[in-house]
Amino acid sequence: MTQMVDYADAVRRYDPVLGIEVHVELGTRTKMFCPAEASFGAEPNTQTTPVSLGLPGALPVVNGTAVEYAIRIGLALNCQIAESCRFARKNYFYPDVPKNFQTSQYDEPIAFEGWLDVELEDGTIHRVEIERAHMEEDAGKNTHVGGSTGRIHGAEYSLVDYNRAGIPLVEIVTKPITGVGDRAPEVARAYVQALRDIFRVLDVSEARMERGNVRADVNVSLRPTAESPLGTRTETKNVNSFRSVERVVRHEISRQAVALDAGETIVQETRHWHEDTGVTTSGRVKSDAEDYRYFPEPDLVPVEPSREWVEEIRATLPELPQARRRRLQTEWGYADAEMRDVVNAGAIELIEATVAAGSSPAAARKWWMGELARRAKQDEAELADLPITPAQIGELQGLVDAGRINDKIARQVLDGVLAGEGDPESVVVSRGLEIVSDDGALLAAIDEALAAQPDVVEKVRGGNQGPVGAIIGAVMKATRGQADAKRVRELVLERIGA
Repeated sequence: MTQMVDYADAVRRYDPVLGIEVHVELGTRTKMFCPAEASFGAEPNTQTTPVSLGLPGALPVVNGTAVEYAIRIGLALNCQIAESCRFARKNYFYPDVPKNFQTSQYDEPIAFEGWLDVELEDGTIHRVEIERAHMEEDAGKNTHVGGSTGRIHGAEYSLVDYNRAGIPLVEIVTKPITGVGDRAPEVARAYVQALRDIFRVLDVSEARMERGNVRADVNVSLRPTAESPLGTRTETKNVNSFRSVERVVRHEISRQAVALDAGETIVQETRHWHEDTGVTTSGRVKSDAEDYRYFPEPDLVPVEPSREWVEEIRATLPELPQARRRRLQTEWGYADAEMRDVVNAGAIELIEATVAAGSSPAAARKWWMGELARRAKQDEAELADLPITPAQIGELQGLVDAGRINDKIARQVLDGVLAGEGDPESVVVSRGLEIVSDDGALLAAIDEALAAQPDVVEKVRGGNQGPVGAIIGAVMKATRGQADAKRVRELVLERIGA
């Protein structure tokens, strides 16, 4: 383990600066420059063409849908869209790059000069300036066999799957993110999460981080003060979870502080994140742009989206996540803190669907943020992974609203639904949980309770209604909690004549 400085101490003495490069795999049917299928999970090396394998004489053709998706992303991030842009060859020699260069964009990206406001858990807004969003193709996937780390060091041999080679990507590059202080990890996580949400609502990618659809390269540097020149940055590659983004930033700040305290020079390098140990390790010295020997791709013409087409795309953009949250908060009448809790729990879509199923916003929040959130935490699961649907919660609340069950019984019904016993209606019927609404049955239970507690009857007849609760409790016990307590009280008072 590398010696570490306490995080709070590190950010007290140094000013952290972030830079984040997010790659998103576009959800097109085919690859960026050829008609090979771009679906996930196929047998290795079954989705290739001469173009994606870089065979001699194979010429690329740009995927028009990928260009449209890139423009959609750029517009959603408040970017300017280039009237003309070109692809370039980024030269490097790895086994997973079959052409020995990546077709990317360098000095002429399709989108540039944008911004995104990200909201932290306490409602603080931090604006992230975006330098560029450019199109490129993905590399293949290396699998290192043998050894204990899954990395090339110590492996016996490596395998390459070129199915991913040529998958369309958009890379979004921020300008230096400054002024974050001790909240740097939160800002990094919130930014990547906001991007993921935008990709999904734009329907340009499945944006599943566990599949690598969205990957973040996290750059971190430290400087003595906010007025000092930028420090030397490290770049932790291919971080693929929100939690890991946050942990990488925190770790790198603490690690770099140790080095600076010792008078060492930070090496500009790529680093690898180890989820199991929570540390980064050195990868390779980071190349600068000139090391890649960029030059314009001679086999592709410039991309020149017309202004009319760009405006047509802009007109089709859906409501973006932040605007949607503000609208829903107003419609639902949630306080700021309540809405933040809903957002942080990932429950917006669940509550929205529950309201659409007929539940009130207050009831929907009560179920998802109360009992179901408790169950999810207990099971160490995500809310959306619980075996119950918004429609079923709407049906459950409908049974409560109709007076067929009460809140206490509703929790028993919830148990049945989660156990796979069927929809709420089926569970109520099969378990015999419906509230006893027959006055005859209630009066029988009331008479029995009154006979057992004659002293209570005398007190109530004397004008003290406090002891009525004892009679109601006895009736509720006799009916296994399936009586309407309000109706029981009415009948008890009538029976006593009070």
